[in-house]
Amino acid sequence: MAADLSDLMLLPIDRTGAEPLLRQVYRELRRAILSGALPPGGKLPPTRALAERLGVARNTVVAAYEQLLAEGFIEGRVGAGSFVSRDLPDGLDLPPSEPVRRTLSPPPPVNPFGTAPFSTGRCALDERSLRIWRSLTLRRLQRPDPEMMGYGEPGGPAALRQAIARYLQTARAVRCEPEQVIVTAGAQQAIDLVLRVLLRPGDPVWLEDPCYPAVRAALEAAQVRIVPVPVDGQGLDVAAGVAASPDARLAYVTPSSHYPLGVVLPMARRMDLLAWARRSGAWVLEDDYDSEFRYAGRPLASLQGIDGGGRVIYVGTFSKVLFPGLRLGYAVLPPELVEPVLTMRRLTDWHPATLYTGVVTDFLEEGHFGPHLRRMRRRYMAARDALAEAIGAHLSPWMEAEVPDQGMKLIARLRPGLSDRAVEAVAARHGIAVRPVSPMHIAAPPLQGLMLGFTGHEPGALRHATRALGGALSAARLDV
Repeated sequence: MAADLSDLMLLPIDRTGAEPLLRQVYRELRRAILSGALPPGGKLPPTRALAERLGVARNTVVAAYEQLLAEGFIEGRVGAGSFVSRDLPDGLDLPPSEPVRRTLSPPPPVNPFGTAPFSTGRCALDERSLRIWRSLTLRRLQRPDPEMMGYGEPGGPAALRQAIARYLQTARAVRCEPEQVIVTAGAQQAIDLVLRVLLRPGDPVWLEDPCYPAVRAALEAAQVRIVPVPVDGQGLDVAAGVAASPDARLAYVTPSSHYPLGVVLPMARRMDLLAWARRSGAWVLEDDYDSEFRYAGRPLASLQGIDGGGRVIYVGTFSKVLFPGLRLGYAVLPPELVEPVLTMRRLTDWHPATLYTGVVTDFLEEGHFGPHLRRMRRRYMAARDALAEAIGAHLSPWMEAEVPDQGMKLIARLRPGLSDRAVEAVAARHGIAVRPVSPMHIAAPPLQGLMLGFTGHEPGALRHATRALGGALSAARLDV
């Protein structure tokens, strides 16, 4: 007996909730099979047809089918399609497992990390830094260390770990020994290794709301229970997190410059967060991704530096201060986590690349890093001010810029009645990369705003792009 497509059109899909669409499609198909609405032997509709009827991406339905196939609920027949299994698996009273996730969301129309105007995460190496970088690289190649040509240590070379520890002790008041530093392929790998070691499916984890999308995706892949904790003008609302999940296993935070809003977590909330972690035995994952770029006053010390209970895992990166293609980050771990994370590192990519770890070591040890950062701060502050001024001159009918004291991006809040997704679509048609903020929310009422990168872009290019975006919005009649 074939399933009736009209029955599947009634699958309850909630596009406004926090639960991913893939999870909903999988759950409802499984429920239909268990209830008999899709009887044994019944043919399922083609994935494309069902996706069209549900109004979701085809990849979402494909992934749900694949999970049901892996669990034995459906079977595929070459040239015939997918059918409900006639021999359903045992243990149907168990809660459904998490489906395989292939696509969490459709790709943005313009690469937000590319070269288009306002793309984020871009860095600038001036001629002086480039000249030094070339010289250090050639020196390493002309007199190669034998270890550079072989396999390395999972934590990275001892000389680089020592250099990173000295830098962090001075610049961020991080308290650590070189043995606590693990060099990784960017901050994302550092975060991934920590999640693999600490978390198990179902563990509750605090996540800032709105949040860094890549970390949300990593937590979803780890099948943990995400606890969205609202962010206000003072950063993470620790009291709300405690009320929602006092027994959370881990809290992910960006205290020096919240991603995406850019607010700084004040000292009182930092102390409350650390007190909760000590009291509950939880871990705090501090992502200090761009604290080097502060344009007014001195930054607050790192969470790790004021943590007296050894509960903070500190993550940083050279992707934001040198260039993303370097793929070099690091984690500073509490002593009891060093060996478990090193073991996990051995099981993934073994060790970081050896050539550029040596070049970065020289860049740090020979005194080039500090002057480079000072030059970049001046350059980025000029770009920030040019962008803020241009927004006021050319985009004020649609948005207002929030000028940050730190970071590599600013938030432009849209006027009431405007959609950041709609502005993104107009910008993309003109080759301009703006990142809507509303999709970064989980449960909090979404802010309609744009994340605009200013680092790695010349002030003149930012002014030109701002003027072009204003003309595009006017032509599109995107009025409040």
